[in-house]
Amino acid sequence: MTTTQPLDVQPTPLALLLLGRESDPRSERGVECPGDLPAPSDPDLVERARAAKARLGDRVFILGHHYQRDEVIEFADVTGDSFKLARDAAGRPEAEYIVFCGVHFMAESADILTSERQQVILPDLAAGCSMADMASAEQVAECWDVLAEAGVADVTVPVSYMNSSADIKSFTGRHGGTICTSSNARRALEWAFSRGEKVLFLPDQHLGRNTAVRDMGFSLDDCVVYNPHKPNGGLTVEQLRAAKMILWRGHCSVHGRFSLESVEDVRARIPGVNVLVHPECKHEVVAAADYVGSTEHIITMLDEAPAGSAWALGTELNLVRRLANAHPDKQIVFLDKTVCFCSTMNRIDLPHLVWTLESLADGKLVNRIQVDAETEHFAKLALEQMLALP
Repeated sequence: MTTTQPLDVQPTPLALLLLGRESDPRSERGVECPGDLPAPSDPDLVERARAAKARLGDRVFILGHHYQRDEVIEFADVTGDSFKLARDAAGRPEAEYIVFCGVHFMAESADILTSERQQVILPDLAAGCSMADMASAEQVAECWDVLAEAGVADVTVPVSYMNSSADIKSFTGRHGGTICTSSNARRALEWAFSRGEKVLFLPDQHLGRNTAVRDMGFSLDDCVVYNPHKPNGGLTVEQLRAAKMILWRGHCSVHGRFSLESVEDVRARIPGVNVLVHPECKHEVVAAADYVGSTEHIITMLDEAPAGSAWALGTELNLVRRLANAHPDKQIVFLDKTVCFCSTMNRIDLPHLVWTLESLADGKLVNRIQVDAETEHFAKLALEQMLALP
């Protein structure tokens, strides 16, 4: 049996938010365009995007994250995960404008890694990241003070996920740590433990826990969760001193919704299904899955999977649907029964992309993302340390 429809999704009261059609006050960075945003119903949007991109020529380089809508991906010069795209931007020094169809922290990373003459643009400033917003610079500085008071800061190495703000990356660089992606998290943790006794892992608790326990043989008892909304993170001095992994209380709003029940349900519905999930999922979901991997790894596994095989994917819905359409000889379904788009990623749509490209073609710089020099310096140290990982 084959299918190109990965999910029988049922709309929920959050559907408009999840589709990027309503605002999330907790992650908004600005939603107004200083001009007229084209109507989504405009039948000429595709042609307008093509024409504006042609007018800009080599001056523009469009990056499309895997979780973007198909209508946006169609105009991307390259697609990939957040770090791959940031590196691709740095590899195109002749491009004056880098239009990053992703979320805010990704555009920040691109600005850090590109030259001063290049200008990084985010088509919708409201395209933030709920996970990245779960760790502010002030909260992390307070956490470090708590570790210092417990006498463990000197033996703790910060490791921050790529899905973090420039401020958090800068904190990591200031304190001798490194950045990681979901594909090199184990190497980053091994490096960190070669330099200290403990790791402060920011901001996704699930990636940190899954990597330490599933991949490196730590126990769940070696991990504690620091809650920035509680005094001293909700932890005692004894707990901090005993822990190996101090996990920030953050998570991905998409991957965090998958449950053990989701896995059990899909196995009951589809005998012989392969369950493949992202390591941002909860530990019990990862433990119950057949395979675990980064976004790029998920794509590779589906590309190499035999015809006729069945797969349930625990990751963002746009990507799952795109993979299902690309592999009609395989049964590819979404792990959950309800809609699970990345809400802020979906804010970038064709009208925003058209508005951005036409503005740039008319000589109007819009929605530039620019990291200040000091923050960039230390964030770049942490990113360069990741690049130097063995």
